[in-house]
Amino acid sequence: MAKAVQRLAPVLRNLQGSSLAATSQAVRHQSAEAAPAKTTYGPLADQDRIFTNIYGRHDWRLKGAMARGQWYKTKEIVEKGSDWIINEIKASGLRGRGGAGFPSGMKWSFMNKPSDGRPKYLVVNADEGEPGTCKDREIMRHDPHTLVEGCLFAGRAMGARAGYIYIRGEFYNEASNLQIAIKEAYDAGFLGKNACGSGYDFDLFVHRGAGAYICGEETALIESLEGKQGKPRLKPPFPADVGVFGCPTTVTNVETVAVAPTICRRGGDWFASFGRARNSGTKLFNISGHVNNPCTVEEEMSIPLKDLIKIHAGDVIGGWDNLLCIIPGGSSTPLIPKKVCDDVMMDFDALVSAQTGLGTAAIIVMNKQTDVVKAIARLALFYKHESCGQCTPCREGIDWMNTMMWRFAEGNAKAEEIDMIWELSKQIEGHTICALADGAAWPVQGLIRHFRPELEARFAEYHNQVAKEASN
Repeated sequence: MAKAVQRLAPVLRNLQGSSLAATSQAVRHQSAEAAPAKTTYGPLADQDRIFTNIYGRHDWRLKGAMARGQWYKTKEIVEKGSDWIINEIKASGLRGRGGAGFPSGMKWSFMNKPSDGRPKYLVVNADEGEPGTCKDREIMRHDPHTLVEGCLFAGRAMGARAGYIYIRGEFYNEASNLQIAIKEAYDAGFLGKNACGSGYDFDLFVHRGAGAYICGEETALIESLEGKQGKPRLKPPFPADVGVFGCPTTVTNVETVAVAPTICRRGGDWFASFGRARNSGTKLFNISGHVNNPCTVEEEMSIPLKDLIKIHAGDVIGGWDNLLCIIPGGSSTPLIPKKVCDDVMMDFDALVSAQTGLGTAAIIVMNKQTDVVKAIARLALFYKHESCGQCTPCREGIDWMNTMMWRFAEGNAKAEEIDMIWELSKQIEGHTICALADGAAWPVQGLIRHFRPELEARFAEYHNQVAKEASN
């Protein structure tokens, strides 16, 4: 036994040495991987901007686009195939830029299943009707080739044979520029049969809508594209199974598609290096309302809201202390008061934890000179007007909510009606085919959540005034 141990001793020593070496190598690998976590976000460096002509200062046509790096190595990337493109989009952590924030790589992969004989289609939602939102129109009028090239990449990833860009009817100049960009791409051999010489056939069409907000909802958009009334469909079946013309379809946002070529060229890891985990990348933010310099700007995700407004919008009119509240993601997200705005970051998770949402990242700033009750009443009127009328809670509930909100703005209400309108909004929210009703209910909920004392004081003041006039 002793002899056997003696013989095995060198072997055991070697094994022990190799395991120690492996352990130390693993520790080194882990320490190399566990780089210090990023804690500050923004401002974005110019070399990291995806949209390099968002302000229209340069040539938006094909020649200018190619000079800025678009349509570079497109053939090579298309030839790499759908799995490679989808894996890069997944690695980038890109989430939908139209409001819902669904992981784009996963959404695109739903289409990538064995063919059942039906053609597949890509539909790009360019029906930008959300109040306060003006990012997609800037892409289409000033940098349209990012979208056209993005459609080719997205179409290849899904195995789509054609793409439809459904553009809002009011966007005349945007539709015109986009149509010219598509014609240039066809003339250069980048679209159509054997696109870019890759052996992949892909056609792209522009379809102009007629200005209905509801057509921004994906199934209503599909109905409109087919020539029917723009009314949302019941789901399931989902568009990935039965979409436009009864064929598998993915509906995706302009900005989501337009960033895909740069992600494929520079790598998913590069895009994922911006912003926090689950909120990666760069994003177009629209800043409007009571700021000194309203603008659309590309910034890093997770940048603090206060920094975004101070750096790019020249601060709130009257200074930061004059801020009342901000709607952070387009009119259908609940407002947040100044105390929340001081620290909140502009990304999906941070805004959800602040009881609002990133939405389309359309920041509407209201300072202390704003009648916030009247502002929310005006939004209720907008949603009442844009409801398609298909679902009873939306059709009847938003009309009732609108009537109540205008009384609230005047002050002609009782304090107990605040709970009544809250309950009404909860009866509307989540009880309809599409999310328009939710988008109408949330601004009212945000107002009650943060400005209930303001409402109660307004009602008391109104009734005091009525009593005073009656006594006179």
